Amino acid sequence: MHYLSPKMVCEAKIVADDHDAIPGAKKDTRMISSSQMWPPLSPLTTMEEDAKKEHVYIQEFHPSNQETACRIFYEGILERIPNTAFRGLKYQPRIQLLYMLITIMCFVVTKSLLLTCCLPILLVGLRYYYSRKVILSYLEYALHTDMSDIEQYYMRPPGSCFWVAVLDGNVVGIVAARGNDEDNAMELRRMSVDSNYRGKGIAKALGRKVLEFSMLNNYSSVVLGTTAVKMAAHKLYESLGFKHVGIIEGYTLPGMTNSLLERVFFQLRYHRYRLQLREE
Repeated sequence: MHYLSPKMVCEAKIVADDHDAIPGAKKDTRMISSSQMWPPLSPLTTMEEDAKKEHVYIQEFHPSNQETACRIFYEGILERIPNTAFRGLKYQPRIQLLYMLITIMCFVVTKSLLLTCCLPILLVGLRYYYSRKVILSYLEYALHTDMSDIEQYYMRPPGSCFWVAVLDGNVVGIVAARGNDEDNAMELRRMSVDSNYRGKGIAKALGRKVLEFSMLNNYSSVVLGTTAVKMAAHKLYESLGFKHVGIIEGYTLPGMTNSLLERVFFQLRYHRYRLQLREE
């Protein structure tokens, strides 16, 4: 596979309709145009207009961005703790039934109305405790693997890159791309935007940078996986052209022990998305 260096990619202009414009592209392969892959850039949406007015730039990662990138990633993942513990419960009907049965059994055994009324609060508290425990373990894992040295993990290998969104000289968002030659797919990873700068079209701009990079490097598809509970994240991926291709129930995060208590009080749904760039 022909790779372009990250620096070349960030400065290149995509001509997706012209096969000869993409080095290494096969002439008998049908490429889809950028307008087919994601909504046209003009006219701009309200969020994108705001981003343009406020001069948001997507640029390659520099080692000086390491600390800020890790902070944005860390804070973004921390938001998953209450979302998973509380909001995520509505997507777990079997767990809801289990908690209901435990509450009923408590009343049958103790005959105490006060204890029975307090039990749901205890169960929700345990959900928060185990969500925090597991997600902090995952953060520890991530911050000691790829996020510990972004330059080494994403900027040096061919077919990989890491970008930051810069607003008024401050890094406010991150995203990574890592290629897989076995299935000729690019994986979108580590997308996160500082909570103080959301709603400005920054996440969409970061996502489009990954799609451009994938096309320029002649990948046939872009894939991603997410455990996000908020619908805003899923709507973002769909707005970029991704199709939801499946859910893995009871997904195991790195750092989980899979103990009985973890399985009872912590559950994740792993959503898989795919965007086909061309037919092979």
